[in-house]
Amino acid sequence: MNLLLVAGTTVVAATALSHRIDSLRGSEAVVLGLALVATLLGNWLLLHRRFIPLDRLISAMEQVDLASANQQLMACDRVDSAEAHRLEAAINRMLARLEASRLEAGRAAVQAQERERRRIAQDLHDEVNQALTAVSLRLQASIEHAPDELRRELNETKRLAGQAMEELLALARHLRPAVLDDLGLLPALKTQVRDFADQTGIQAAFAVRGPVGELAPEQQLVVYRVTQESLSNVAQHSGAGKVDVELSFEEGTKLRIVDNGCGFTSRREGGLGLSGMRERALLAGGQLSISSSRNQGTRVELTLA
Repeated sequence: MNLLLVAGTTVVAATALSHRIDSLRGSEAVVLGLALVATLLGNWLLLHRRFIPLDRLISAMEQVDLASANQQLMACDRVDSAEAHRLEAAINRMLARLEASRLEAGRAAVQAQERERRRIAQDLHDEVNQALTAVSLRLQASIEHAPDELRRELNETKRLAGQAMEELLALARHLRPAVLDDLGLLPALKTQVRDFADQTGIQAAFAVRGPVGELAPEQQLVVYRVTQESLSNVAQHSGAGKVDVELSFEEGTKLRIVDNGCGFTSRREGGLGLSGMRERALLAGGQLSISSSRNQGTRVELTLA
């Protein structure tokens, strides 16, 4: 159709040029002029209609956020254009491949991070802790043979060495809890909540709902890390006096952490590690939702498929 219009435009123009303008009657000139204008206008309208889907595709592509998950173009649903639909489908396939590559790279990064955490925790426990233990034993031997005026200093040094050992072991557990590898998720969560209450003085409770289901290792890890990060935020930022941790298997798998603290606004999310928690949840095939408002506490909910 477009070729016919172009051909018609050419014929009309050639006809007009083949006649002398002064030899045409007025009516003939008007007809030729109107025909030329109509042909050009029709051609423009047709081309404009053909390019509408491309304009919509361009607008939709400009709105795609490659940093977000499951991005897809929906620009041509109401446009009858096979070319635009093919282009849209090709772009969506490309976005799907990018999403798959991003998830694969994210999982690889998390796995590498956890391997490094495990290695560092093992080194702290096996090497640095043993060195501090040897220092403590040497100090004890020195105390037994030291004159009275040195014993007080040596005892204080031994106390500091013991405190350093405790802090080091706590750091190793934070990096990679041995109980998670040795006993599984539920004992690890119970230990985590109990230690949190002992260290902070904040009332903390842990509950399990429904028959316990099986979780993949990466899902167990994301449950543990989300709980860890949430409790850290409660201790550092919330001013809460109570926090409840619940792992439910009644409708899928859901982790809920609810505190009665001061809450926060969306402007503070960046400093609370929430983006990292959401990314971990996404990489494990889950979804993280966080609701909070001033003086109304905070609710963190992780849902796993």
